[in-house]
Amino acid sequence: MDSISRRLYPDMCFFQRPTDYPVKMDASGNITAAEYLRKRIDRCVLKSAAVVKNRSGGWNISGVSRKRTEYENLSESEEAHWEVVERLLFIYAKLNPGQAYVQGMNEIIGPIYYTFSTDKDETFREHAEADTFLCFTNLMGEIRDRFIKHLDESASGIVSSMNNLMDLLKSTDHVLWTCLEGMDLKPQYYSFRWLTLMLSQEFALPEVLRLWDSLFADAERFDFLLYICCSMLVLIRDQLLEGDFATSMKLLQNYPNPDIHKILVKATQLRKSRQIATGGSVTGIMIG
Repeated sequence: MDSISRRLYPDMCFFQRPTDYPVKMDASGNITAAEYLRKRIDRCVLKSAAVVKNRSGGWNISGVSRKRTEYENLSESEEAHWEVVERLLFIYAKLNPGQAYVQGMNEIIGPIYYTFSTDKDETFREHAEADTFLCFTNLMGEIRDRFIKHLDESASGIVSSMNNLMDLLKSTDHVLWTCLEGMDLKPQYYSFRWLTLMLSQEFALPEVLRLWDSLFADAERFDFLLYICCSMLVLIRDQLLEGDFATSMKLLQNYPNPDIHKILVKATQLRKSRQIATGGSVTGIMIG
């Protein structure tokens, strides 16, 4: 959890910067939670061992310990934004022992915390940690089944979501679906991450915020997510149809089109077309 929190959006320095609202010392003057957590981690060491054959034919094991120094640029009164995120994930894991922490949750909470902690209103920034925890907890209440392994095959699990995406692609662009099937390019190779993390790893943070703004404003947000993912496939169909397995895999794991507006417009068009074809009503938001 520690190392993963530190790697949040490495192309930005925001999460490595100190927050303006660190945890304060309590009334009795005891050490703060942030300082305690930092000291616990500082006491940890990274141990590596080298196995070397000696001259007599035996084996010697030599160990080397290295102390971690991630906090050397922070004073005792400072706390980095990623440390706040780490604390939130730690608390969530303790309050939800049946689920605990699963890799990828940091990618969900990161954009939420960034939004609150960069708000123009100072009052909102001051309470960013509490607001983030509330929103993250509510969101996880909707998507938690995707993070629980034994529910993967259930109707609310990630396997079901990937199958729904492929069914949607099949009805939308049968030629492209056939091509992917022919290459044996399974949805697990790319859409597992797309759907579980709601595309938070596919784009830079500003693009993720723009995408999530439309996604969360939609009454059928998780159905709309399927259309967004389908539109991403359709928008690069020519490259996928022309490429081989390796080329297509690289495209899907490193999506080449960062135009979020174009993706959202295409997703809206796909949904409207499907709803008209199936006789359903047109719901959801409009993309301006």
